[in-house]
Amino acid sequence: MNSVKWTEWPSREALSREGVTRARRMLARAVRLVVVAVLVWTAVTQRDVSDWALIFAPVLLIASAAAAWAFFRTTLDHRLWPSLGLLAFLVGTAVLAQWAGFAGPAIVLWCGCAVSALERLPLAASVPATAVALTGFAVVNNDAWLTTAVVAIGLCLSGYVLRLDAEARGSAQRALEQERAARAAEAESAALAERSRIAREIHDVLAHSLSAQLVHLEAARLLIERGADRDQILERVVAARGMARDGLDETRQALSALRGEMTPLEDFLRELVASSDGATLTVGGGGRRAVPAEASQTVRRVAQEALTNVRKHAPGAKTDVRLEYGTGEVALEVRDSGASRPHEELTVSGGGYGLLGMKERAELLGGTLEAGPYEEGFVVKLKVPV
Repeated sequence: MNSVKWTEWPSREALSREGVTRARRMLARAVRLVVVAVLVWTAVTQRDVSDWALIFAPVLLIASAAAAWAFFRTTLDHRLWPSLGLLAFLVGTAVLAQWAGFAGPAIVLWCGCAVSALERLPLAASVPATAVALTGFAVVNNDAWLTTAVVAIGLCLSGYVLRLDAEARGSAQRALEQERAARAAEAESAALAERSRIAREIHDVLAHSLSAQLVHLEAARLLIERGADRDQILERVVAARGMARDGLDETRQALSALRGEMTPLEDFLRELVASSDGATLTVGGGGRRAVPAEASQTVRRVAQEALTNVRKHAPGAKTDVRLEYGTGEVALEVRDSGASRPHEELTVSGGGYGLLGMKERAELLGGTLEAGPYEEGFVVKLKVPV
């Protein structure tokens, strides 16, 4: 296991090419070419060395280039000990070049090792490695101590600036990846919410349409069992067929609403009231106003469910539907005049399955729905924020 903390090592994002501009990449390539050219030039023009050293110089340069490339790869992959081994090989190559009389290549290798170690290795490893490389550089230039000190300080500053730049680039890359992940999560959440909305809309339409058809079909069944007149039975069947047709229309309306092609709320309620016997509509609060799609759909579904319940449980009762625009909310009240028999399936908490679903839907929007009997009949009150 590596004894150096990974948090001290520049991240992979920092050492990658991500976030580096094309100009900076071109500059880095130019620097590498200059370094290789200096190495080759000093090796070729060197005259005060033996013949075997001149023959060995190309091999030394090729080995140094391969080791430098491998060092950059191992640091990029965060492999500490191979990186230190390759850096030690480069320093040893510099020592060998100095011993063979190639002072120029030795200086270039030592300076490169110092800067690269400080930029790419963890601090606990880069500081000693940089110190070793700069010590070798100082030994070569022992006669020019002032120049050696200035160059050493410049190399340290260069390596440290490159390290800070890499860390900043890595932080920016991580922030960008986090932002992308947040956007992806937000998009997934929005998709789930949209699927839930679609499922809720289709469920409400089908539940309303099928329950209304069931009322008429059950009545037709009872009439058949009692041997009622054919016209009475046909009336119920025709009514069920009409409910099925209305259900298809409502499904189309729901799909249009999901696409944003929604008719105004007041127009929808007027059509709904017009199709319900004994129902009237009152609009208060200053006239027509834009209502968000979710709130508008909730008002529509509650109105449909309430009028369906009136037909089921209080046939023939007069129904008052009131739409009220308030400050930051819209309210709907559906009040019937009473039934010949009690509302057995509805309770104060909205225990009817349809109204219970409407209540949950209203609460999802931060609104409220109350349903229960009053002195004359039954009332449903809805409030949703807009």
